[in-house]
Amino acid sequence: MARFCVCLASGTGPADGRPGPADLHLAAMGAPPVAPGLALVRDEPGHAQGPFDAHGMRAVGEVTLHNRAELRAALTADGAPAPQDAADGELLLRCWARLGAQGIALAEGMFALAVLDGDDLVLIRDHVGARTLFYARAADAWAAATSLRALRRWPALDTRMNLSAVRSFLTFAYLPGDETLLEGVREVLPGRVLRLAADGTVTETVHWEPRERLDGPPGGSDDHVLTLRALLEEATARRLPDAEAVGVLLSGGIDSSLVTALAAKLHSHPVHTYSISFGDELPNELGYSGLVAAHCHTRHRVLTVSGTAVAARLADTAALLDSPVGDPLTVPNLMLAEAVAGDGLRTVLNGEGGDPVFGGPKNLPMLVQEMHAGTPGAAGSPWYEDRATAYLRSYRKCWTDLPQLLTADALSALEPAPPPQRFVEPYLTGPDRMTHLLNQLLHCNLRTKGAHHILTKVERLTASQGLQGRAPLFDRRVVDHAFATPPALKLRGTAEKWVLKEAVRDLLPATVVDRPKSGMRVPVQQWLSGPLRELGGDLLLGRAARRRGLFRPDTVRTWMRGEGTLLPRQGGKLWLVLTLELWLRAYDL
Repeated sequence: MARFCVCLASGTGPADGRPGPADLHLAAMGAPPVAPGLALVRDEPGHAQGPFDAHGMRAVGEVTLHNRAELRAALTADGAPAPQDAADGELLLRCWARLGAQGIALAEGMFALAVLDGDDLVLIRDHVGARTLFYARAADAWAAATSLRALRRWPALDTRMNLSAVRSFLTFAYLPGDETLLEGVREVLPGRVLRLAADGTVTETVHWEPRERLDGPPGGSDDHVLTLRALLEEATARRLPDAEAVGVLLSGGIDSSLVTALAAKLHSHPVHTYSISFGDELPNELGYSGLVAAHCHTRHRVLTVSGTAVAARLADTAALLDSPVGDPLTVPNLMLAEAVAGDGLRTVLNGEGGDPVFGGPKNLPMLVQEMHAGTPGAAGSPWYEDRATAYLRSYRKCWTDLPQLLTADALSALEPAPPPQRFVEPYLTGPDRMTHLLNQLLHCNLRTKGAHHILTKVERLTASQGLQGRAPLFDRRVVDHAFATPPALKLRGTAEKWVLKEAVRDLLPATVVDRPKSGMRVPVQQWLSGPLRELGGDLLLGRAARRRGLFRPDTVRTWMRGEGTLLPRQGGKLWLVLTLELWLRAYDL
């Protein structure tokens, strides 16, 4: 399996048979054409399929569908035949050709599809963003790929570093929107269809976006709980592999625990669970993950990850990602994927999605800020800060440190660039925002961190090992139900994710369901002062970093000594800078 890259030029070969613009671009990308203006480049691990032909269109894609029967029924509703043995990519292409955006909205799964439709290139990304899709225009041609590394092989593409994206990464610890670290390259947003015309015009269609639906038929909390339970079972069942064992990444928190319990209940084949340990001397959730594994009768493994292993694997792991992710669990996540693949499994479930969909503790700083600020009109209050700015501050990354971290030249170059608040303002202050603050925050979390950090990280790291990583809690129907659930049932007093916990209370020990979220303590500061100390210094203060001119060496030295005003979070912020430096080097920027 491989990732794909396609190129669409504005012209065709001349009558004398010499290569035309399309042929030249395809040859330069190192792949034979599979259609005029369409190439499939097999250069990275992935799930590429195609080409597919239907209704006069041709497509390539990375497509995994979980509701094939439903889609076939929609295609045959008017009596027209639909092939029973069509690959997932062909089935999705037929949905687009016959039903348009409505047909894509019906699909449930992980997909990125590039369609050659006449002179246009149509790019389609799944509802929540489980698969990525990037595009760029140069030399009067369009190119698109599911990975930046494949796309940047296009000689016409200028691969200069995008300084605005650097600021966004340091603010969020990931890139929250359509910008990438390659100038001129954009990412297709989840739930969108882009039509790229030969004249350079881009037309966007939304095939799905979460909506706040609180005006439905009246029902008590039991109705919401029972409906959610049914949806969770359906979402998990759809993601279980046929006739083979499945893995689950089990941290011991409620989200991964409920996915484990549902998999054990619904799957007729063995369920393997995998947990991480950073050593017995650190606080961890191994007691809870072990309790869940025993309760659900899974085949359980605990993988011990040392700082030395993280230091040795960090550069290679950063290079696997299309955008850097400032999550210190990235290397441990890759090592877990290797363990799952080593056991011969091909599908691994995870509990990602519970916090951004049902309301985890990351929303509490914003809720407290709102209580103190009063209404947005109370700008004179000393507690007041507009929601978008408060949201950036709540991340507690490097946003407030940028004046001391970035060089004067970098700060000056950023002055005309739009501020990073633009990525969250549509959800928090825009005219189409949801009514309730909690739903605004969840919508923002889903569309930024969910699509551009959580899902993409999982997909890239699992795919590198030949696995499919699947997230039942990001199921489209589960998300729709979450936004049709009254906010008071998601955050009930001080009980976070109340409706989610109640939906699975009978499946898990009360100790697991009722305990507050604690999270896994990752020893970042210990790594940076130990196995990563010398490497970090060489990278961040070395010749390549100085030549790039992004960071002030005196600030980096202060952070590496553990000094300054950053305590106790200087480790996490230094980790962001180190992760970014490694990624930039991997992409020769």
